[in-house]
Amino acid sequence: MTRAELSTAITKLTQSWEDRARLFLKAEIKRANITYEELATRLKSHGVTENAASIANKLARGTFAAAFFLACLAALELDGIRLDDI
Repeated sequence: MTRAELSTAITKLTQSWEDRARLFLKAEIKRANITYEELATRLKSHGVTENAASIANKLARGTFAAAFFLACLAALELDGIRLDDI
C-alpha cells in the first residue's frame, strides 16, 4: 500500500467514526425528545458551556472532541452504550 493509499484509508476510517458519532448523538437527542437548547442546559450541569447554535454546528460538522461526546452521553443520562450501537 502506498503512502497516499494509506492516507486515504485512514481519512475514510476517521470520517466513518465521525459520521457514526454524529448520527448516534442526533438519534439519542431525538429519542430523548429534547431540543439543542435543553441539551445545552443539561451540559452546563456537567461543566460544559455550549449553546443551541454551537451544538447544531458541531453535529452538522460531525467533528467534536471526545469530551463533548462523553458529556452529551452524561447529559442524555445514557448509562452505557455499545460500540455496535454507534
